[in-house]
Amino acid sequence: MKFAIKAVAASAIMVVAGVSFAQKGETVKIAFMDPLSGPFANVGQNQLKSWQFVAERFSGAKNPAGVKFEVVGFDNKGSPQESLNTLKAAIDQGFRYVTQGNGSGAAMAILDAVAKHNERNPGKEVVYLNYAAVDPALTNEKCDYWHFRLDADTTMKMEALTSFMKDQPKVKSVYLLNQNYSHGQQVARYFKEGIARKRPDVKIAGEDLHPIGQVKDFAPYVAKIKQSGADTIVTGNWGADLTLFVKALNDAGMKIPMYTYYAGVTGTPTALAAGGDGEVYVIAYGHSNHTGEIGQMGQDFFKKFNDDYYTFATYNGIQLLGSAMAKAKSTNPVAVAKAMEGLSVKSFAGDVTMRASDHQLQQSMFVTKWQKAKKGEYSVEKTGYTFVPIKQMEPYVASTPTSCQMKRPG
Repeated sequence: MKFAIKAVAASAIMVVAGVSFAQKGETVKIAFMDPLSGPFANVGQNQLKSWQFVAERFSGAKNPAGVKFEVVGFDNKGSPQESLNTLKAAIDQGFRYVTQGNGSGAAMAILDAVAKHNERNPGKEVVYLNYAAVDPALTNEKCDYWHFRLDADTTMKMEALTSFMKDQPKVKSVYLLNQNYSHGQQVARYFKEGIARKRPDVKIAGEDLHPIGQVKDFAPYVAKIKQSGADTIVTGNWGADLTLFVKALNDAGMKIPMYTYYAGVTGTPTALAAGGDGEVYVIAYGHSNHTGEIGQMGQDFFKKFNDDYYTFATYNGIQLLGSAMAKAKSTNPVAVAKAMEGLSVKSFAGDVTMRASDHQLQQSMFVTKWQKAKKGEYSVEKTGYTFVPIKQMEPYVASTPTSCQMKRPG
C-alpha cells in the first residue's frame, strides 16, 4: 500500500514537472506548399526561408512544449491542382501539419482536401495553417475545423483600410486594379462596400481584373487609369503582378496615391524606389520597423539571407503551435487543433487570439506609408526607403463577423 502511494506521488510529480515540456525532444514537421518556381518563386522562396528561420529560432527550450520544429518546402507552382499533388506527397511522407498562403484558389483546394482526408482517415488527421490566403470565404461559408488562418482576411483589411481612407479628404475618385481570381475579386468587392458606407461621396473611376501571373506589360492598364481621371489607386496585387504594375507607373511618370496590401513583398520595394518618392500605403498586420524581438529577428534574417523578413505570420504560427502543444500536452493534430481554439498568445504587436468560431486570428492592423528611411529605420531591400507606421488599429477595429457554421469532430 505504501509502495502504491509512493508510486502515485512520484507519477504526480513527474506529470507536474513535465507540463511545460510534455513533448520535449519530439520533432514536429511542417510541410510548406507554395510557389518555389514560376513568376511568384521569389515570394515563395522568401516565405519558405521565413518559416524555416522562425522554426529554428523557436525550437526546443525556446517554445513552451519543448519540441523541435522542422519546415520542408514543396513546390505547388501556385496551382490548385499542384497543391493537391503536393499535399498528397506530404501526407504520404508523414507530415501532419501543412502551411500555405500564396493564392486563395490553392488554399480552397487544400482546405477541401484536408477536410476529406481527415474524415476518411481517423488517427491520421492533418492541420492546415493558412498564413496568407485572405479570401473571406475560407473562414465563412467554406470554413473547416482543420483550417486556421494566421493572416487577416480581406474583410478585416478593408474594414481597417476604409476606416483610414474615409479621413483622407483628397481621396475622391478611385481606380481598382486587381488579379482576376478570388482574392482580387474580393478586394474590389469589399472596398466598394466599405467605402460606400463610410464615404459615399467617393466615386469608382474604373475597375480592372487581369489574369494572375500572365501580364508582362501593365502600360495599357496605366493608360486607362490616367484616362479615368482617378486620384487614387487601390490594389490587392502581389508579387510580380504588383512589381510590374509599379514599373509601368514609373515608366509613365504617373504618381498618384496608391493603397496596397503587399507593396512590401519581395521585388516591389525595389521597383518603388526606382520611381523615387511616391505616396504608397500598405494595410497589414505588421510593418518594417518593429522594435524588440521581431525587430532583432528582421536584422538577423537579413544577415543570414540578405533578404527582408516580412511574413510575420510565421512568428505567430510557431508561437501558436508551441503554446497549443504545451496546453494539449501532445503533438497530435487532434489535440492541438482543439487547444488552438480560442488560444491567445503574445505576438510582436500585442495579444492575438485564434477565434474559436471560425479559426480566424484576431490581431492588430497597421497602415504604413512609403518614405525615405531616417537614421535607425529599416531600409527595405536596401533601397534607402521604408514603410513607416502612421496608424495602428486594435484588433476590435478590424474584426468582422463570421457566417461560419463549423462542424467539429465527434
